[in-house]
Amino acid sequence: MLIYYDIINKNTSDQFSIRVEMEKFIIIGILCLTWTTNSYSQVISSTKSSIKFNSTAKEKAVTPPPVDQNIPKRDIEQNLNPGKNDISLVAFSENNLETRVAFKVDYQPKIALTIPGAEGKYYALIIGVNNYSDPSINELYRSIKDAEMFYNVITSRYTFDKENIKLMRNATYAEIVDALDHFAKIIKPADNFLIFYAGHGIWDPSSKISFWLPYDAEKSSKLAWFRNSTLRDYLQELKSKHTLLISDAFFAGSIFKSRSAFTYTDVAINKLYELPSRKAMTSGTLTQVPDKSVFLKYMIDRLHNNMDKYITSEELFNKFRMAVINNSNIVPQFGVIQYVGDEGGDFIFMLKE
Repeated sequence: MLIYYDIINKNTSDQFSIRVEMEKFIIIGILCLTWTTNSYSQVISSTKSSIKFNSTAKEKAVTPPPVDQNIPKRDIEQNLNPGKNDISLVAFSENNLETRVAFKVDYQPKIALTIPGAEGKYYALIIGVNNYSDPSINELYRSIKDAEMFYNVITSRYTFDKENIKLMRNATYAEIVDALDHFAKIIKPADNFLIFYAGHGIWDPSSKISFWLPYDAEKSSKLAWFRNSTLRDYLQELKSKHTLLISDAFFAGSIFKSRSAFTYTDVAINKLYELPSRKAMTSGTLTQVPDKSVFLKYMIDRLHNNMDKYITSEELFNKFRMAVINNSNIVPQFGVIQYVGDEGGDFIFMLKE
């Protein structure tokens, strides 16, 4: 006789299925009736636990048989605590024959990100500038390619929908402003916004202002230079829950208020998502960075190979920082953007289901 049982954790509604098979051998003798039952159980499905049965047989890998819909199925409610739980199961046949199974359920509850606002969308503005209309500004060769690689990894592995991303190649000053205006109109308080820039950057020591150089920038005039202070004003205007700036540009480190020095655990993810954040990571502070970006190479690699469901921007930064330092002459930076509403949270990359 074959019976399927569903064991349901009353605390969490997690469900585990097992199969119990009873083979009956009835021997009729003088004034006595003896019976033997042979029972075994096998894990049919479990996404959050593993079930191990007491058995003297050697363990071996088996392929679970398909569930026969004609076989009776029973639900068993059982309180499960985190860790190993001892479970005993008694089954009776129609002839009142009995079989017993004892096993352990190793239950490891999963921490879920269930917070108000987690339904917000992920938007991104990705800019790569290789060429310049002014021939006196040196061309770059990998900025657009790096921007495209970043676009590919966040749209293929993370919760960024392509329709919510602007990928701009050799963008002019006006095009960057138009794109920021666009996002300022559509982004809601529950949403997340990421800005990525790869291209030339300039630090003016006399004014202590840093700039991005769009396609139409001219060496002799700052008219089309995009000030980091202008970007900061847009970040203050944007009503996103979380904003992350990733800049692979010269001298971009001047936007920081301070570097962060915290490491977060899984338990803190909910709190980090709840609190608004305005963070930035850049390829260096007030130092020139090479055209072939080691910073983006290792950052994109970590995003591509990450297996954690949730990873904060600071955790991501910590995963590649030392690789950049050990393989280049730059020191990447991570910190809070000044005066734009950071309250201690963090931008969280979420893997697609």
